[in-house]
Amino acid sequence: MFIREKKNKSGSVSVQIISKKRGKYRVIETIGCAKDDITKSLLLQRAQKRLKELEPTLFDFDIDENSKDEKADILGKRVNFLDIDNDRVISIGGELIFGKIIKDFKCKEYFKRVHIKKFQKRFEYFKDLVISRILYPGSKLNFINYQHLFKQKDISVYSLYRLLDILYSKKLREELQKCIFHHTMNIIEGRLAVAFYDVTTLHFESESEDDLRRIGFSKEGKLNRPQIQLGLLTTLEGYPLAYEVYEGNKFEGKTLIETLANFEKRFSLKQKPIVVADRGMLSNCNLIELYKKGYKYIIGSRIKALKDEIKNKITNLVFLTDIDTKEIPLDEELICKEKNKIKSKTIIKQRFILSYSTKRAKKDKYLRQKALGKLKNKITKSPNITKSDLKLSPYAKFLNLDKNCKIIFQLNEEKIVQDEKLDGIKGFITNDFSLNHQEIIEHYKNLWHIEEAFKISKTDLKIRPIYHRLEHRIKAHILVAFVAYAIYKEFERRLKLHKVQFPFSKKLVLELIKNMKAIENNNSIQLFKFNDYQKSIFNAIFSF
Repeated sequence: MFIREKKNKSGSVSVQIISKKRGKYRVIETIGCAKDDITKSLLLQRAQKRLKELEPTLFDFDIDENSKDEKADILGKRVNFLDIDNDRVISIGGELIFGKIIKDFKCKEYFKRVHIKKFQKRFEYFKDLVISRILYPGSKLNFINYQHLFKQKDISVYSLYRLLDILYSKKLREELQKCIFHHTMNIIEGRLAVAFYDVTTLHFESESEDDLRRIGFSKEGKLNRPQIQLGLLTTLEGYPLAYEVYEGNKFEGKTLIETLANFEKRFSLKQKPIVVADRGMLSNCNLIELYKKGYKYIIGSRIKALKDEIKNKITNLVFLTDIDTKEIPLDEELICKEKNKIKSKTIIKQRFILSYSTKRAKKDKYLRQKALGKLKNKITKSPNITKSDLKLSPYAKFLNLDKNCKIIFQLNEEKIVQDEKLDGIKGFITNDFSLNHQEIIEHYKNLWHIEEAFKISKTDLKIRPIYHRLEHRIKAHILVAFVAYAIYKEFERRLKLHKVQFPFSKKLVLELIKNMKAIENNNSIQLFKFNDYQKSIFNAIFSF
């Protein structure tokens, strides 16, 4: 007896056990019918087992216990091999899920406008780079090796670097940024009311500097490491609008006006959005520039760092509940100074919105008591304490000073009482008179979205470390990461719209996508069946 694979007219294959006797063939048993390689392999495996049952040999009995397959001992189950090469089983999830989103962005059309050579091939490389940045972030060499080992794609390192050079070209860079901007505008239905801005630093492991990679103030605590700065504009929900790359030693406050100017020029904005940023970004010089250019803004304010005159007004306010808000008019003259010289003065009518939180008040009180306890211990135990020992503590203001401006190590109880009156109060400054208090507060609170954008870029997409040295390739790397972030945000948006939630981390969600498998057979791809989690992802993405 033997096993036969019979091809049917329908294109399927029947797996049969055949007996040959006196020159005649007879079908003993039909194991099943297969339409793909996986099913056929499983049927052949079952046929082998059935053949042994129908026609046992000496070797099928009295098997020595010590001859058991070692793999079975290791894995705890019987091990059989499918007649399918491992190289033919590919991970298809990235191309399927994120490829669909890239297609919906229509970035290929923008890519095509530049008329580059080998357009189709280079767009596929670009798409692979973006998907890889989401699922398998790493160096470009790692990307090449991964594509070779697991995707059966041979990409030359020279082809990849040539692509990066092309990505840096002004036309293509601008077109790809337009692709992301227009998609974001479609999401918010063309109404860009508010734009959020922030800057982060990206360091290099190299110690050498150049025109772009410069040593500067590092938000990551990487002292004496060259870095670049990335300025990012997003919408209310954190959808990307635009970005700019700056040299590492540029003062981050000076990046805002330049980024907005480039943004406005690049996309020909019909209406200027309200700019929301933290107080460190919106210095008096920037506020004056924004005001002159017709921008509205919202910034946070450190209440306890304000002038005494304003603090006295605040302490006289009464907040009845946590939802109660107050407003103080600010018609003060803003003075812009550079290198201790007055550059400009402008009177801007502003609103000072104040909110109160019981939870915040408890936190303020706890932090003050903790710091005061440390100050008292220092005073008691260290009679020779110096100002540097205080480590620039904001609570050092509670210590008395003598006429010669020397610190007298004695707490000023009056200052402490005044500080207590400001517990739980947070301030917001704006020159917009159309928004109500709650809208202003909510807009500022949404700054966390841009912080989340940087977190995703740095941790999930691993935008750092940057392995490039040349400026144009560094900027091309940032562009790929920017597009990848936009694709990832759209992925999250679609899951949210379809109320797809998982009882595990985002990292495992990406693992589900990586584990969407398929078999590549000649010119066809046969998908494995998805599990329930994978089905919910697939349906959410492909319902658009």
